[in-house]
Amino acid sequence: MNAELSTALQAFIAQQAGAASVEFSELRLLSGGAIQENWLAVARIDGGPLAGTQELVVRADSPTGVSVSHGRAQEFALLRAAFAAGVTVPEPLWLCAGREVIGRPFFVMRRVAGTATGHQLVKDHSLGGDRSELARRLGAELARIHSIRAPRADLDFLPSYDEAPALHLIQQHRAYLDNHHTPHPLLEWGLRWLERHAPPRGELVLCHRDFRTGNYMVDGNGLTAILDWEFAGWSDPLEDLGWFCARCWRFGADALEAGGIGQREDFYQGYESVSGRPIDRAQVAYWEVMAHMNWAIIAIQQAERHLSGEEDSLLLALTGHIVPELEYEILRMTEGT
Repeated sequence: MNAELSTALQAFIAQQAGAASVEFSELRLLSGGAIQENWLAVARIDGGPLAGTQELVVRADSPTGVSVSHGRAQEFALLRAAFAAGVTVPEPLWLCAGREVIGRPFFVMRRVAGTATGHQLVKDHSLGGDRSELARRLGAELARIHSIRAPRADLDFLPSYDEAPALHLIQQHRAYLDNHHTPHPLLEWGLRWLERHAPPRGELVLCHRDFRTGNYMVDGNGLTAILDWEFAGWSDPLEDLGWFCARCWRFGADALEAGGIGQREDFYQGYESVSGRPIDRAQVAYWEVMAHMNWAIIAIQQAERHLSGEEDSLLLALTGHIVPELEYEILRMTEGT
């Protein structure tokens, strides 16, 4: 972010915070964020209720994105709804829905201490505190997210639909593959399997839809925040449980079925203790197959952002290479069914 944009951002924060002035002692791009950009802003605020030094995160659109990702105004609304529901998220502060400040929409939230790097979290047991407790805590947090239900005027931008959530996803994925320039017969087969075994429509809740290791932060004591709400929408609550437990998000710790950090039953126990709903284990297995399908489609879209020339990124290019592994896992999970 150049000096001109930094100055404009300081003025925006000063106005929103009711301050006489704001000056950054540090402004730098944080690592990670394949779909959005996150900037750490250490702000010295002169005057107003937030006077003093504040550590903030500015979350802005990347140069390109994927089609199912929400914009920043929508993600800000989701973050506010989660914060109000008691979910452990960074406190959302201010939104700029236009391009007049830094040339693209963004919002500002409080910085939360900790790390979210999935590989590091799985391997470094000094992070996250007691792992059984962490798994239960994550299950409880997910249940609080699922306590948010339609209709919600503040979330009226989330699409509604009449069919079962699984069939709705299958229609979207099939339409994307039908229009893609490269055939993916194994994914087409997987979609047919998912269609034949799709669960009926039940009560829809707000699903995070990217609730996994790598999208929450921990410190040495435990959980500090749930992150990355840009895919959230109304769906079957078991979609989120299947995504969290899917093998593709265990970062090599396959024996720890709850996100590579704990036991599945601890995660389930935490969820059931808050939601009051028993978990249908067989249906979670279905949504784990769907999780690999969802990730495969997103991986193809990520690679296209690089291959199209829209965004030169080694990370995006490499993401496309995981598709065969995901296809294999879909075949393995559905063998004999």
